[in-house]
Amino acid sequence: MSDYLECITPVDGSVYARRDFASGAQILAALKAARDAQAQWRTSTLAQRQQLLSAAVDAFIADGEAISAEITWQMGRPIAQSPGEIRGFAERARHMIAIAPEALADVEPSPREGFRRFIRRDPVGVVFVIAPWNYPYLTAVNAVIPALMAGNAVLLKHSAQTPLCAERFARAFAAAGLPPGLFTALHLDHTATLALVGDPRVDFVAFTGSLDGGHAVQRAAAERFIGTGLELGGKDPAYVRADADLAHAVENIMDGVFFNCGQSCCGVERIYVHQAHYDEFVQRAAAFAATYRLGDPTDPATTLGPMVRTGAASFVRAQIREACAAGARTLLDESRFAASREGTAYLAPQLLVDVHHGMRVMHEETFGPVAGIMKVRDDDEAVQGMNDSRFGLSASVWTRDTDAALAIGQRIHTGTFFMNRCDYLDPALAWTGVKDSGHGCTLSTLGYAQLTRPKSYHLRLTT
Repeated sequence: MSDYLECITPVDGSVYARRDFASGAQILAALKAARDAQAQWRTSTLAQRQQLLSAAVDAFIADGEAISAEITWQMGRPIAQSPGEIRGFAERARHMIAIAPEALADVEPSPREGFRRFIRRDPVGVVFVIAPWNYPYLTAVNAVIPALMAGNAVLLKHSAQTPLCAERFARAFAAAGLPPGLFTALHLDHTATLALVGDPRVDFVAFTGSLDGGHAVQRAAAERFIGTGLELGGKDPAYVRADADLAHAVENIMDGVFFNCGQSCCGVERIYVHQAHYDEFVQRAAAFAATYRLGDPTDPATTLGPMVRTGAASFVRAQIREACAAGARTLLDESRFAASREGTAYLAPQLLVDVHHGMRVMHEETFGPVAGIMKVRDDDEAVQGMNDSRFGLSASVWTRDTDAALAIGQRIHTGTFFMNRCDYLDPALAWTGVKDSGHGCTLSTLGYAQLTRPKSYHLRLTT
């Protein structure tokens, strides 16, 4: 096994970055420094933490242009879209910093004469964050900022595809004057990562990634009584009702399908359309998707970049071929997208009709620029299809009827339910999943719960 990682950029297949993996001695030193720093940090006030972490966000944003370019080169997102991640990072970080006093406030039951009673949220200790490449800052910030605000130390391991992102976090925290050792970025291989999950000096693990990765993390933590937050895969559905604003639905659902080249755990991968709208929706969706420009993501005119690696594109191509062999039809002519070529990470967008749930493209996570479209008779058939999945991260309904949307939402097995939007995380709302989409909760005041432990104080007063 190699003692270093290489980030192979999907832009042109070259080596964009190379980093040595942390040695055993470096990992042990980081663990000791984290525990030592956390012992002091937990005694700091929330106001002090807010000041330091807000300064870190400012330092991060100040380098936004360079960070955006790094995102594009590391994982292939078009440069016209990469700055959106910087804005999203700032939105989430500032919100979680602002709500910390409310989220971490003492809980006081009704008064009882002669006693003072309250519940306090104590930090868990050292939080190990394992972040993916597809939204390298938006996924990591969900755990990193609230973990530090709650009084914890953080170790961050980023994907080998986006190693510079972990270093950007470290640089921003250093610029803000965060105590040494409180945050450490580590480049780790698979074996060292799982060993760290099982290390007794780690008190909580926040993992975002694949279903298989989630199982590996859960197994590694199984011998210890620590919490794990697992944000895993998705196969998120959208339902277009008969009363939908069709133009709005088409534009936004297509963005949910194709943004980031479909490499989003909460991207739209299945579309159910009421029979009253089906033919027109299919026509409009195909026309809209045909306007995407696939090509070099460093070109500001590009709207669809390469997938993260050639193997990922080959996986999606295989799903499309299997579906077509089973009776599905493609709506988009791949030849219209000159950059799309076999054996490369560049893949044309695609929409499929005449699909059914026996096809992998309708039940297995695709994580690419393709979605299947199915006709349904009514809400009941739509709900049945939407729930027919091992995943449950988000789902959307497109309608003018709020009451109908809420009634459908109560029947959908999902962590987040949208009406007339999709593929967005509101930091004021809990981000969570059900079924094989994982467990745990980030964002909102509820996101602080897994990063702290309740400690009860029961004081009997004497005269």
